[in-house]
Amino acid sequence: MELLRPESAQAAAGVLGNGSVALAGGTEVVPLLRDGILRADQLVDVREVVPRGIDGTRIGAGTTLAELEVDPSIPQALREASALAASPQLRSMGTLGGNLLQATRCWYWRLKFPCYLHGGEMCHAKAGQHREHAIFGNERCASAHPSDPAAALLALGAQVRTTARTFPLAELYRLPTDEDRDVTALQPGELILELEVPQPEASVYLKAMERRKWSFAIVGVAAARFSDGIRVALAGVAPTPWALPTPSADALAEATPLPGTAYKVDIARALITRAVAAIGGPASA
Repeated sequence: MELLRPESAQAAAGVLGNGSVALAGGTEVVPLLRDGILRADQLVDVREVVPRGIDGTRIGAGTTLAELEVDPSIPQALREASALAASPQLRSMGTLGGNLLQATRCWYWRLKFPCYLHGGEMCHAKAGQHREHAIFGNERCASAHPSDPAAALLALGAQVRTTARTFPLAELYRLPTDEDRDVTALQPGELILELEVPQPEASVYLKAMERRKWSFAIVGVAAARFSDGIRVALAGVAPTPWALPTPSADALAEATPLPGTAYKVDIARALITRAVAAIGGPASA
């Protein structure tokens, strides 16, 4: 395996794809390589070419979660989501860009079952153990997206700037289809550079976990209040971060839980109600 250190973001984008994989903090890529899930002929070290740090409402994709959790200038929901993600050691290495693109923790996918995301014909979780899986968007794949910051940024209405374009964070994700099993919409060679994060009037991130610390979300709820209304997004409940159509627990009526994930609906209902109330929304939401 070859390690490349390009001199610019555009040069990095030019060599990505065709067996090359971007490497920043390494907390996602290295375990996937070790387990044989991800294969690469070349690793492209992007640490020196991807922006890092916070400048007003702009956040470099190379900024670590540890840096985000302590910066008082960014919205509270993003600080809390970063602080509740992983362990201190991982947060000190893991970057925001990498966290947004991390793969599912579904054990069938991680154990390389021939599941739908791996190009197979079925979702093994639906017929097997699925306590930590999806309650939305699970028609083809019941995996649950693990990123806490992604849900916070979705509720905040963040914009993504890459080496090729700028677009809403919501468009970074998509549900897998027969034609494309990927859950992100980046093009080959496209590299996330920074995010533009609007400053809300108030925001919060709440998270239910198996353990009190250092665990992936059973359900995570981000809520943000702006002058034109409240937005709510969820983590751990769908193959992608999931935006609710209305900032109310009533939106859970659209959930399609599996037998083993029905309990998540009750947890989500409680957290949505608490989150919306915490930012000054209707107590009955």
